[in-house]
Amino acid sequence: MAGNRLRVALLAGGVSAEREVSLKSAQQVFHALDKEKYDVVRYDPREDLPRLVQDAPHIDVALIILHGRMGEDGTIQGFLDSLGIPYQGSGVLGSAVAMNKIVSKRLYQQAGIPVAPYVVVDRAKPPTFERIVQELGLPVVVKPEHEGSSIGLSIVRCEDDLPQALAKAWGYDRRCLVEKYIAGIEVTGSVLGNDDLQALPLVEIVPGDRHEFFDYEAKYTPGASKEICPARLSSPLTQRAQELALKAHRALCCRGYSRTDMMVDLEAKEIYVLETNTIPGMTPTSLFPQAAAAAGLSFSQLLDRLIALALEDRR
Repeated sequence: MAGNRLRVALLAGGVSAEREVSLKSAQQVFHALDKEKYDVVRYDPREDLPRLVQDAPHIDVALIILHGRMGEDGTIQGFLDSLGIPYQGSGVLGSAVAMNKIVSKRLYQQAGIPVAPYVVVDRAKPPTFERIVQELGLPVVVKPEHEGSSIGLSIVRCEDDLPQALAKAWGYDRRCLVEKYIAGIEVTGSVLGNDDLQALPLVEIVPGDRHEFFDYEAKYTPGASKEICPARLSSPLTQRAQELALKAHRALCCRGYSRTDMMVDLEAKEIYVLETNTIPGMTPTSLFPQAAAAAGLSFSQLLDRLIALALEDRR
């Protein structure tokens, strides 16, 4: 601890496909952290791990602002555990299972959480394209097993486009997920807390006219999408979606915070869980901070809360 201030290691950058997003998020986190409370030191895991090891005895807590592989999948969490540095969010287990779309899908099902029908397709022994279409129909969504921010994702509406979509996903992982496309409203449910969990207001995601879905460009290009908080759902559907976000958080052994993406089929009044993010985007305009703001927490206060939860979990 530096004087009366906590020494905070701010980890950002890394080696994943989401490196630039991580660096931009961390810049805004750095400015939002109260410098009267915290002595903030930045580390880029791509090149600063030896310095982090050296500094570990003097670090009180870490803020992980990393997305994708080597940051959100339990790798850096295990590294920090070995150094004795507490950090915000889920540990190794929760991070690893949430990052794996196939494993998390199976855990959702075991917990009774509704998911879209799906098949797992292995590059080493793929089924015929006809069989996939027979089982799921069209359109379908093709996703790599591990990537975030919609990287490697495709919506396939014609069987002839399926080989290209699978090749794209296999460029990131040996296995990929093909799931039935659910038409409806996309919402995201944020959860905050360790043992005493709080479901934050839902955010409705409306991609712009140029985007078929909430893809990488729609996520990170200013003005490309519209977010509405609280989401325009009926009270029963809102309550159901928040309950599912809490259920998904628990099913994947998450801690601290998480954000679960869902599709709402208004006609059938059904909600399907898509995936859970253990390190949600962290800029003032990101989805989780928007939900926190609607619950009365400013961006700076949210960061204070995440640090407090990290230290609470360590104790």
